[in-house]
Amino acid sequence: MKHIHATVAALVLLAACSPQAPTGWSGYVEGDFVYIAAPIGGRLDRLSVRAGDAVKQGAALFALDAVAEQAAVSEAQARARASDAQVQNIAKGRRPDELAVVRAQLEQARAQAVLAKSAWLRQKELVDKGFVSAAQLDSATASLRQAEGKVAELESALRVAQLPARGDERSAAEASAQSAREAVRQGEWRVAQKLQAAPADATVSEVFYRQGEFVAAGQPVLSLLPPGSVKARFYVPEAELAELALGQAVHLSCDGCGEPIAARVSRIATAPEFTPPVIYSNAQRARLVYQVEALPEAGQGARLRPGQPLDVRPAAQGRS
Repeated sequence: MKHIHATVAALVLLAACSPQAPTGWSGYVEGDFVYIAAPIGGRLDRLSVRAGDAVKQGAALFALDAVAEQAAVSEAQARARASDAQVQNIAKGRRPDELAVVRAQLEQARAQAVLAKSAWLRQKELVDKGFVSAAQLDSATASLRQAEGKVAELESALRVAQLPARGDERSAAEASAQSAREAVRQGEWRVAQKLQAAPADATVSEVFYRQGEFVAAGQPVLSLLPPGSVKARFYVPEAELAELALGQAVHLSCDGCGEPIAARVSRIATAPEFTPPVIYSNAQRARLVYQVEALPEAGQGARLRPGQPLDVRPAAQGRS
């Protein structure tokens, strides 16, 4: 009989010393929120949604005051039109009226050259006959050369007036016009950023500003929770960490959730921490744990709400 009692005691002691399978862990639901902000600050002119609203992709969420940006666009558009006109003007020659002036001056110079030629011929004939001195012929020669030079000058001026601007000038004007067009694009982008829309179907989680308040650049005005953007976050003691692996199936239970929700481990922290106060358990609060995250299976996360307390168990114990 003593041998039987000794055997039973040994079995009980062995069972007490053998490692126990994990029975479950405490955690909560975490949401992966999308924070919507404008890269440019301004007064909140219009708020189109409230917390709890369901929005579709592309739906307007809010608009900031864009008076200054719209004025900058109008100014940039005016400069772009002026630059384009300058490019077109440089690509042409002088205006018809300006060309007509040059042609008239050329015709007048040619007529004067003809008269100077006639005067020179008469003086040459008189010099040859000895009626006048050679000095008078020299004066007529100078007048003829001056008239012919004026004709050559105006012919060159007419050719230049009919030509477009030089290549360097055209390149500079085209570059200026392109710069003005880019300024318009930049201004239009700034105006567009003052109006923010939903990037995907989602639920409005929180609204941080009211209409009329000033919003700094990059400051979120509201947060969105897209469908399926929830995960379980729970804490596993170091002694039980070896029982978990990435991709392992677990079951999530919460008050009012009904049947356990299937999920898979998606992250295991590389460093330990003390159980955070959000896990309401005096027995666990001082224990050193590792943070673990699990993603619900497709279609399962709709039953979860951010902040809900969770019980997490290995899949084999999920229905116990």
